[in-house]
Amino acid sequence: MRPLAVIGHLSRDVVAGGAPRIGGGSWHAARALRALLHDAVVFAKCGETERRAFRRQLAACGLPTAFSVGGETTGFSMSYDEHGVRTMTVEAVGEPWRADEPERALLRGVEWLHVAPLLRSDFDTDTLAQLARGRRILFDGQGLVRVPRQGPLVLDDDFDRGLLRHVAILKLAEEEAQAIIGDAELESLMSLGVPEVVVTFGLEGSLVLTRDTATRVPAHTVHTDPTGAGDAFAAAYLAARAARHPPVPAARRATALVSALLSGSAR
Repeated sequence: MRPLAVIGHLSRDVVAGGAPRIGGGSWHAARALRALLHDAVVFAKCGETERRAFRRQLAACGLPTAFSVGGETTGFSMSYDEHGVRTMTVEAVGEPWRADEPERALLRGVEWLHVAPLLRSDFDTDTLAQLARGRRILFDGQGLVRVPRQGPLVLDDDFDRGLLRHVAILKLAEEEAQAIIGDAELESLMSLGVPEVVVTFGLEGSLVLTRDTATRVPAHTVHTDPTGAGDAFAAAYLAARAARHPPVPAARRATALVSALLSGSAR
């Protein structure tokens, strides 16, 4: 397997009024990579208040981890309706990643990197350019359209298009894609200049877009809390691409893993 890593903020999530719990792209991706038995390095960031508890929980995934601490921990509250549609509120905005985080020595040998922002402010263009040197980036589209402001989550397309020059694979949820292209056909996402785009539809599967194909990949419906499914999908998809699987088979593999994680058959 080629060296793979994930970098992103951890979050303090409150789901359906429950107790606060760990979340964020680096957490959900780490769980997916553990289920795949895939070697990977996890780079995570949170505030000082959650540092000890989150570090312990992340370490339990069994993957090498590098931790950064600063500012507040990003916080969300969220709920889902009977169709799996999510309503979110931003409770706290975390400190952005700096260009010197993580240390370059820790990234040495990493060829595939899942960049998992929670909000647009998490990674700026300069920081992403540093991370992309010598490696292929899968970027989660949350970091394009989610406005970093407390209150009901707002999506818009006011992001720096130059950031996409450093992205090899763009993963978007359906609502994130719509925030960028409006009512246009999803195939128009290829005009962003990213060679590979994957759009996820929650319980309805995904769409893989490349220069040569636009292929829908169905998913099996699982009736459970879907929080983190997109992050797990992205990590599994990148792991499959790193193992030289083409885009559509990679999406099928990622879909199967997410279904297994949500149903409890993969731990």
